[in-house]
Amino acid sequence: MNILIVLAHPKTGSFNHALANSIRDVLQARGDQVTLRDLYAENFDPVMTPEELERDNVAPPVIREHADAVLAADGIVIVHPNWRSQPPAILKGWIDRVLRAGEAFRFVVDENGKGKVVGMLKARAALVINTSNTPEEVERAVYGDPLETLWKNCTWSFCGIPKVERRNFNPVIVSTPETRQAWLEEAATLALEAFV
Repeated sequence: MNILIVLAHPKTGSFNHALANSIRDVLQARGDQVTLRDLYAENFDPVMTPEELERDNVAPPVIREHADAVLAADGIVIVHPNWRSQPPAILKGWIDRVLRAGEAFRFVVDENGKGKVVGMLKARAALVINTSNTPEEVERAVYGDPLETLWKNCTWSFCGIPKVERRNFNPVIVSTPETRQAWLEEAATLALEAFV
């Protein structure tokens, strides 16, 4: 399979990097073709230009490169920290600029004259891995887990990916080396199971 991993964490050597590398390594060992894109290392520009909003616009070269990788992927992995129940701004900009109308999704008018979205990605599965310092029960009870909605409903299902799994490893700040090792192994297993 052709798997795209998108990593969004500014600190090289972070636990997010370890998670992305663990997933990459286990998928490559299985024989999958894996591309790992580190948005911060690439200095990805998250700011959409007015020209990109024009219908039938030509994507800037770096956006075209990222969009083509998404379009070619059989599976997509996203790894990022949970910052105030949101992804880092660089990743939100990646979503806005790379998941392009007319390529990742399109708007159509149904038989009743109402508009609807049709997802167009060929990927059949997406895996989202988050890290946070908020305990799981607080994330759900107090904040309502907005990342679940963002990734499952507003991003990947919107673009036509039928299987979306998400795992939030937390709280990282008080985790032990043994706990982190177990999380790395769990992330690798989740990736193997997501893309079959």
